[in-house]
Amino acid sequence: MNVLFEEDGAFKAGAVLADNVTSLQVELPGGKRVKVKAANVLLRFAQPSAADLLDRAEADAEGMEAEFLWEVCGDGEFSFDELAREYFGRAPEPVEAAAILLRLHAAPIHFHRKGKGRFRKAPPDILKAALAGLEKKRQQALAIERMAGELKAGQLPAEFPPLLRQLLYKPDRNRGETKALELACEEVHLSAAHLLARCGAIPSSHDYHFDRFLSEHFPQGTGFGEFEVPVLAYTPGAQRPDGHPLSGEGGRGDGSLMGRTLELPRAAVQAFSIDDAATTEIDDAFSVTPLADGGWRIGIHIAAPGLGIRPGSPLGAIARGRLSTVYMPGRKITMLPDEVVERFTLSAGRECPALSLYLDVASDFILRGSESRVERVPVAANLRHHDIEPVFNEKTLAEGGPDFEYKRELTLLWELATVLEAGRGKPSANQGMTEFSFYVDWALPEGRVDIVERKRGSPLDKLVAELMIAANSTWGRLLADAGIAAIYRAQSNGKVRMTTAAAAHDGLGVDCYAWSSSPLRRYVDLLNQWQLLAHLSGEAPAFTARSEALLSAMRDFEITYAAYAEFQRNMERYWCLRWLVQENVAVTPARVVRESLVRLERAPLFLRCPSLPACDPRTRVSVAVSGIDLLDLEAQCRYLETLGAAVEVFDDEAIPE
Repeated sequence: MNVLFEEDGAFKAGAVLADNVTSLQVELPGGKRVKVKAANVLLRFAQPSAADLLDRAEADAEGMEAEFLWEVCGDGEFSFDELAREYFGRAPEPVEAAAILLRLHAAPIHFHRKGKGRFRKAPPDILKAALAGLEKKRQQALAIERMAGELKAGQLPAEFPPLLRQLLYKPDRNRGETKALELACEEVHLSAAHLLARCGAIPSSHDYHFDRFLSEHFPQGTGFGEFEVPVLAYTPGAQRPDGHPLSGEGGRGDGSLMGRTLELPRAAVQAFSIDDAATTEIDDAFSVTPLADGGWRIGIHIAAPGLGIRPGSPLGAIARGRLSTVYMPGRKITMLPDEVVERFTLSAGRECPALSLYLDVASDFILRGSESRVERVPVAANLRHHDIEPVFNEKTLAEGGPDFEYKRELTLLWELATVLEAGRGKPSANQGMTEFSFYVDWALPEGRVDIVERKRGSPLDKLVAELMIAANSTWGRLLADAGIAAIYRAQSNGKVRMTTAAAAHDGLGVDCYAWSSSPLRRYVDLLNQWQLLAHLSGEAPAFTARSEALLSAMRDFEITYAAYAEFQRNMERYWCLRWLVQENVAVTPARVVRESLVRLERAPLFLRCPSLPACDPRTRVSVAVSGIDLLDLEAQCRYLETLGAAVEVFDDEAIPE
């Protein structure tokens, strides 16, 4: 005797070795013996053999139409052998009954299972909906196959253009277009980006990387929406020496200074800024005022957008959302709208609201005291690096050099910076390090890049860096001593972190360091400026040390600032590769960084070089560069020869892991 039974959702047949009423001992065609519950037995038969039954039944079931079986069966519940009897018009043979069972089981849309071997036909409306769903899936499968075929042939399917950004950066695997793209990529062995590029869907390799960044960090676009530009009016009058210059009437009562008349004193200085040619967010300027005793009053003037932007205002929310200006070669995404930057930037020829730190310095550059003020600062000039560095550098300082406007002030500030640097016991800039500036000319559709080499640690670098360190450390200590919350940069054991504690920054050699000098570009600086303005005006600060707003801003800033910096590094790598293509560079000198890693001398590009022989770091070598991939930001690098030992070191912070 043989039996057909169900086990774990599958049908099996075997010869009965022992029948114990409630269970059977069954030997399967392969020789395996199993124990089967009597309740799971669906059919008992003598012929054919267990091995033949299912094979013959499956062949017969393929010729049966589920639609016909659905038409002929009744509306009530039935067993497979009952339907087999009606279908064949007689008592079915074992193979026939098994064929009906297999066909019913294989048509769950037409027949709903009600137990072992028992079924019920699907109601007409449910069947209609299910068949429509099947047809839809069939059509989708055909569409996926068609789209994949077009992609493999180098043609972009008509469905793809509106979905390109999603397909490239955040693919929805439930969409047919994504499935078609994945299928085509698998079959042609290309990434999605390279396959779509082959189909003409990525006309700009630059925009491919830029749009990826935007899709992640600016999904709603880079626009600012609706906002009101702060309007600050000032009352005329002389300087106020009392250190509490903020007062006025006509405010809106919501903490905003828009429309308020401010009693800001006019500083008796002529300030000047020092910036790169492309800088529009001019946050800082300096002034030098001789004192009667032979010393000087050195002014460090920081733009004061905190006077017109308050934490709870729409502009405050914009700054909180962006957290920092995003920099990249040839472009930037500002933290604040251009109209707001223009209102507060320290442009020449204007009197600008500023938070000033004055350092009283003796003739021997000994610091005798400091004072912080909120005031209007006349800005006389915006000096630019490319104009000043040719006439103000280590050589001209040593030899006297030509005369130029602000030479006396710059020389004095540099001498002060040298003393401040020595007092900290730490260099303000890495002397002798090479950095590179990227200048992109967008007159061409894809842009043309110039990469300009510049030595770090120049007199201008030291001057600006030391005065910014002085301002950030002084104001950090001022807030800490006043018990007012702030966000600090701390460094210990080589690790830099953001903190609300006025902890030491070992790398700079100061006991605390609160970013406050770039409020137009960084939200942390703007937040610290709000706290400083509140302290200087005698008002309650907007943030307390344990406020969630302060802590969340610190956490979000650190994460976002790191992401923006990573994007900037990636785009610099992109432009380095573009420069190699643009200049048709196939062979170039490089410096060894470590095993199998080199950096090109003429561009800040690190490349893996598997063929590099064992040699000391900083060894100069010649390498061949080929296979440049502007989508993956990779290139092949092959060692050619050793040129000699290097004389310079790299900026270790720029070396990739």
